[in-house]
Amino acid sequence: MTRREGGIADRVVPPTGHTARLTVFSAGVMAFLAVFALALALATGRLADRWAEGLAQTATIRVTAPAEALDARTNAVLEVLRTTPGVETARALPAEEVEALLAPWFGPDMPVDALPVPRLVEVEMARSGFDHEAVQLRLEAEAPGAVLDDHTAWRKPLVSAASRLRVLGWLSLVLIGAVSTAMITLAATAALAANGQVIHVLRLIGARDITIATAFVRRFTRRAALGAAGGTALGMLAIAALPDLNAAGGFLTGLGFQGWGWLLPLLIPPVAGAVGFLATRRAALRMLREVR
Repeated sequence: MTRREGGIADRVVPPTGHTARLTVFSAGVMAFLAVFALALALATGRLADRWAEGLAQTATIRVTAPAEALDARTNAVLEVLRTTPGVETARALPAEEVEALLAPWFGPDMPVDALPVPRLVEVEMARSGFDHEAVQLRLEAEAPGAVLDDHTAWRKPLVSAASRLRVLGWLSLVLIGAVSTAMITLAATAALAANGQVIHVLRLIGARDITIATAFVRRFTRRAALGAAGGTALGMLAIAALPDLNAAGGFLTGLGFQGWGWLLPLLIPPVAGAVGFLATRRAALRMLREVR
C-alpha cells in the first residue's frame, strides 16, 4: 500500500460519530467486565485449591457421652490418635472455641454448657494421611460414641462448586470476546455502509479493496484497543478497591488478583485490538466483495 493510497483511504473512515463512540464504548465496557470475569476465574481457582488441599488435611471427631464420662471418653480418643500413624496433632477444642463456632447460629451470649453439645477433637493429618476406616474401628472399640468426620461429605460439594465457578469465569471471558467481536463487526459494517459512495469514488480513481479495508481495520483496531485500555484501567481500580480477604473473611472479599496476577489484565487491551483487527478485516473484505 502506498502512502498516498493510505492517506486517502484513512479519510474514508469517520473519526467521530456514532460508529466511533459505539466502538470505544463497547470495547471499554467489555474490557471492564473481562477484568471481573478474569478475577472471578482466578479467585475461584485459588478457593478450590485451598479447600481441596487444606480441608483434606484436617478431620474432626465428635465425642458423645454422659457428662460424667465425657472427659474419660475424650482422653481415650486422644490416646487413640496419639498412637495412630499419620496424625500430626490432635486436641480437644476448649469451650470458648466451640462457643465461637456456634455464635453465628445461637448468638454470642449462648452458654455452651447449657446445650447438649458433643466434645470436639480437631485432628491435623500428615501429608500421607491415615487409614480412616481403621481409626473409626479403633474409636468404636476404645471410645464408643466417638465419630470421625473427615469433611468429605461437604468438602467435595464445595470444591465442585468452586471449580464450576472457575469454569464459568473462563466461559464468561469467551462470551465477552464473542460479544466484542459482534459489536465491532456491526460498527465496521455500519461505517462501510455509510461511506458507500465514497468507496465507489475511491474505486474509480484506482484504490484497491485491500487499501480501503486496511483503513477501516487500522481505525477500528485503534478504537477497540483505546476503549479496552480505559475499561481495563477502571476494572483494575474497582478490583483494587474491594475489601481485603482478611478484612471481612467472606468469599467475595477474595475476588481479586495476587502477585503476578495483576499483570494478566494488561493483556486485555492487546487482545481487544487483535479482536478488532480480525473482526473489522473480515467484515470489510466481505462487504467490499459484495458491493460492486
